[in-house]
Amino acid sequence: MKLHLLHGLPIVSLTLTHEGKSSSLRNLLFDTGCAATVFDSDLLAVISINIDFINGKAKRMYGVEGTSEICYEQQIPNFCIEDIDLSDFPIQLGSIQEPYGFDGIIGIDFMMRTKCKVNFETMTIELDN
Repeated sequence: MKLHLLHGLPIVSLTLTHEGKSSSLRNLLFDTGCAATVFDSDLLAVISINIDFINGKAKRMYGVEGTSEICYEQQIPNFCIEDIDLSDFPIQLGSIQEPYGFDGIIGIDFMMRTKCKVNFETMTIELDN
């Protein structure tokens, strides 16, 4: 996976797959300071991933300058990121594009799960199942 800087921030692109539908998100913040991986709920709706208000857990996500947004944490069956099965991995869904300008935020939970290796010389990221 390629990493590039946009206004000094590390940005990646990923392909998400759910029940045979795929979507490429091109503006994801790669953020080691964010504990959880969060996606914009409107962008995941196109691959039939919607907020589960009954089984999901409401979480508060804190952003720049202490602002906060409500997200819903849930596990998505048959969910893959870059061909890595994450069916048992909790993700958060919420409004990310409007307040922050990103399609989502790749947090430290995903980085640890996939054993990310970042090479800043080549600006690439390796993922491991």
